[in-house]
Amino acid sequence: MSTVSPAHPESVFTYGAPQLKFGSGASEEIGYDLSRYGVRRVLVVTDAGLAATGIPQRVADQMAQFDIEARVYDGVHVEPTDVSLVAAIEEARSTGPWDAYVAVGGGSSIDTAKAINLLTTNPGELLDYVNVPVGKGQAPSNPLKPLVAVPTTTGTGSESTTICVMDVIAARVKTGISHAMLRPTLAVIDPDLTLTQPPGVTAASGMDILCHALESYTARWYTTYEHKTPEKRVPYCGSNPISDMWAEKALSLLAGSFRRAVRHGDDEQARADMALAATFAGMGFGNAGVHIPHANAYPIAGQVKDFHPKDYPAGEPMVPHGMSVALTAPEAFRFTFEAAPERHVRAAQLLAPNAGLPTEAVDFLPMVLTDLMRDIDIPNGVGAVGFDEADVPDLVEGTMKQQRLLATCPREVTEDDIAGIFRRSMSLW
Repeated sequence: MSTVSPAHPESVFTYGAPQLKFGSGASEEIGYDLSRYGVRRVLVVTDAGLAATGIPQRVADQMAQFDIEARVYDGVHVEPTDVSLVAAIEEARSTGPWDAYVAVGGGSSIDTAKAINLLTTNPGELLDYVNVPVGKGQAPSNPLKPLVAVPTTTGTGSESTTICVMDVIAARVKTGISHAMLRPTLAVIDPDLTLTQPPGVTAASGMDILCHALESYTARWYTTYEHKTPEKRVPYCGSNPISDMWAEKALSLLAGSFRRAVRHGDDEQARADMALAATFAGMGFGNAGVHIPHANAYPIAGQVKDFHPKDYPAGEPMVPHGMSVALTAPEAFRFTFEAAPERHVRAAQLLAPNAGLPTEAVDFLPMVLTDLMRDIDIPNGVGAVGFDEADVPDLVEGTMKQQRLLATCPREVTEDDIAGIFRRSMSLW
């Protein structure tokens, strides 16, 4: 299913996932869950906006009945930067040691907790572990502490994955840390915690779920990679029979719940289906990988000028991660179509079961995506968040730094290919 042909094809794929607890009220059992690990001091990691709702403190308070001391750190930066992560790490070091961490919030809180866990258990500095070429790509040498991830948004799938994402401010690029040891020990998905998620956040983070599922489903098949020795295996091993199962189920759940969750935030079934879709998509892409839309998203977010999205903190310009991923997705999937036409058609059918197949099959998935994006008020392309043709070279440069992601693309991709996708994505409809 890929245009990439290795000399010595891979014959092995890997799969990993955290322990999972899902359902209404699941977050009320975290104290008991942590008691099984024999911990005594726990740092709850969250952001100030969520802290103001009282949810993180309630999670911390219920641990006392199990003789666990818990403290809330609410300094998470929405869309973390290397600076915000270093500040969080230093705070955890100065107030520790901690026996375990609990992340309560969106991907920003979960990724910040991953970084704290890594750098309070292992030597060195943050950039030592950041992916090459931005950082050194060093692997952890020591075991990490238990990490419980409690998502309050439906999107990132970070509760399922081995990835920690950040903006590196000096380089004006988004990148990350990727290692199997970063995967949370336990994911606690309580759909009740997502009921207050506003429409703009639901739309943007939901596009992240969707692109996770689509990118992992259309990623290079695992046998199209060169055969690796055991110590060289990485979490992103290419699409495979298990990741396909999670991606297909996530797409089916989104088909029935995404628009409802955006328009009717109090629809408990839609919220539960979105929460489940986020976790399923995370279990898919956390093993198969993502490709062009995510690689393009990093410079879009990192080079933002003066865009302020609806329902997000107003203090500084930002393009939310899920939104930045969505903006080039239609054209990215038009580009990858030839590697596996049947997969792109199947994905569109799962997402829009009642949509008619257009005259040209290559247009099907882009059409389904743009129809959805218009319905849920995602901006109309890269131009709508403040970029123009003159920005394309810098955006391309940022994308080409994401070689870990581009390696998962089912077609070989060049700078010219990426430039074309950005130009065609300036306006999508």
